[in-house]
Amino acid sequence: MRLGLFGGTFDPIHLGHLILAEQCREACGLERVWFIVAGEPPHKRGLARTPVAHRLEMARLAVAGRSAFEVSDVEAVRPGPHYSVETLAEVKRLRPDDDLFFLIGADSLVDLPTWREPGRIAQLATIVVVNRPGVEEVGDRPLPEFGPDAQPLQHVTIPPIGIASHDLRGRLAEGRSVRYMVPHAVEAYIDAHALYHTAKARPADGA
Repeated sequence: MRLGLFGGTFDPIHLGHLILAEQCREACGLERVWFIVAGEPPHKRGLARTPVAHRLEMARLAVAGRSAFEVSDVEAVRPGPHYSVETLAEVKRLRPDDDLFFLIGADSLVDLPTWREPGRIAQLATIVVVNRPGVEEVGDRPLPEFGPDAQPLQHVTIPPIGIASHDLRGRLAEGRSVRYMVPHAVEAYIDAHALYHTAKARPADGA
């Protein structure tokens, strides 16, 4: 199976995440995309995050009914910090016959050489680089070298989206609407569990 791995805190998951996954699925001929909900990413240690159980459930609600998408708790069930190379190695152990594709943003490609064992990451999976709005095209700058055994990079350009989880958290904290920015089921879950809300009551959405 050609399996795409899309990791993130997904705090909360939004339509931009789903668009990215779908564009990569189509462009790379992926049979399945796993949304790997991060437990304790090393670059975000010490930052406040919504409990992983809520983030997993929101992700499951977001992909419900889309057979090509699946939520993985491969990181969430292991003690952190969670490094991408270890996650890829674990997925490869679980699914040795699959061809793995590691989906990252073009902004992350610049930092990838500083990650733990970047060369092994490029051996375990094909790195799929997603160009995002506001980030220069990958072809406009030198690419990092990952060694002779690295698989060739693939590039996918997605439509401008302009939705970010940190902006959604801010809107929710201010009592503002996130309708049409997150799947309806995710919006309902956020409301039901009062996630991201301040003590100030959130105004009712219009019809």
